[in-house]
Amino acid sequence: MTEPTHDPELHARRASSFGEEAAAYAEHRPDYPRAALEWALEGVAHEPKDALDLAAGTGKLTQGLVGLGLSVTAVEPDPGMLAELSRLLPGVTARLGRAEEIPLPDASVDAVFIGQALHWFDLGPAFAEIARVLRPGGVVLPLWNHDDVSVPWVDGFGALARTGVSRGWASGERTLDTPPGFTPFEENRFHHAQRRTVDSMVATIATHSHLLVAEPVERERILTAARGYLLSNPATAHGEFDLPLLTTAFRARRI
Repeated sequence: MTEPTHDPELHARRASSFGEEAAAYAEHRPDYPRAALEWALEGVAHEPKDALDLAAGTGKLTQGLVGLGLSVTAVEPDPGMLAELSRLLPGVTARLGRAEEIPLPDASVDAVFIGQALHWFDLGPAFAEIARVLRPGGVVLPLWNHDDVSVPWVDGFGALARTGVSRGWASGERTLDTPPGFTPFEENRFHHAQRRTVDSMVATIATHSHLLVAEPVERERILTAARGYLLSNPATAHGEFDLPLLTTAFRARRI
């Protein structure tokens, strides 16, 4: 199962667009709420020790898993992103690899976390691989951060700079089918926030894939409009502010 309506060539370009901006991604993308990670681990049928961060990027999620005391392996297909992860988290085992061909032994982890990335996978082969590396009773947790559009200024800002590929999953507009070998997915949401300024907020959206692959004129038009909106909004115009986020998480257990 893949995204039902997309241009395959554009999808591939967006999926591979992050590496050259790895440092900016690491600096400006949000982390994940601890409560979401703890909720995932509550689903494990035994005491969890080993976790896989699949499509780990620069380690935004990896760091949270390390903070829970887990032994974490990070797998990422982009060499630039993986190099940045290793620079920031030198104690983490980091391996180059794809979700459809995970470079880990059978039944080697208790939990597989997928932060902001499931929409890039070929889901059938990926879930077959996830099932292979999970121990029975282990869990898989895809999760996404997305803007809390119940806040009026956030909704207005998103209309200028919203990314489309992951939005259906993140907003709850789409559900996940039960993969072979798993229990049905449970869904939960967690409030989260990221401290931003006008400059760092614009820098954050500049790391979104649709802008990374946009034509320079279009990219500049969107970023200029985004900056103007933030400067005109009393909640964001002066100094630091909180960007309200929601984190949507799905949890399924390996049978």
